[in-house]
Amino acid sequence: MDYIHLRDMQFFGYHGVLKEENILGQRFRASVSLAVDIQKAGQTDDLDDTVSYVGVYDICREILEGKPFKLIEAVAETIATTVLQRYEGQIFGCRVEIIKPDPPIPGHYKEVAVEIVRGKFYE
Repeated sequence: MDYIHLRDMQFFGYHGVLKEENILGQRFRASVSLAVDIQKAGQTDDLDDTVSYVGVYDICREILEGKPFKLIEAVAETIATTVLQRYEGQIFGCRVEIIKPDPPIPGHYKEVAVEIVRGKFYE
């Protein structure tokens, strides 16, 4: 199995349970890994033989900068579902990590994150 990774994409969105998060917004980071077969693309050097990471980036941007969700779990699920549907037959699995670097939680920590895996990943 081959993989395409889009790592540490950064967006500004309005997701969160608290009203202030929906009004002020905050930074979000996302990483997406796609389980694919890219051998043909490696041999042909043709974009039509692979999954466009520009298209996947655009999906992430539209969702993270779009309609607010209460939970980053829902953001991750929406990204994974959309990517798998849009590239049906080309992607075997999708891993999505959403990171909220500055959640409104008192205390000292680096970030909070969720990670989901949908579909099949092979080693």
